[in-house]
Amino acid sequence: MKGRQYEPALGDTVEDTQRRAIGRVMGFVGPYVQLRSVDGGREWDARQDRLRPVPLTEALSAGVAEANARSRGERS
Repeated sequence: MKGRQYEPALGDTVEDTQRRAIGRVMGFVGPYVQLRSVDGGREWDARQDRLRPVPLTEALSAGVAEANARSRGERS
């Protein structure tokens, strides 16, 4: 028997397993969930069945990694 699908809420931090990217839930449009990276930037659409909740410690680590990459000039 298949488990119940995760249903994200606005503001949740999730991983888009297809893109291997962590983002914050910004909205919902049709079958898609709109996500934005924890450090900001452009939103992207992800299918709900490709999302998994991210524990707070993992979300914080992702934010620190993004900030470090920006400070090294690797991202704008």
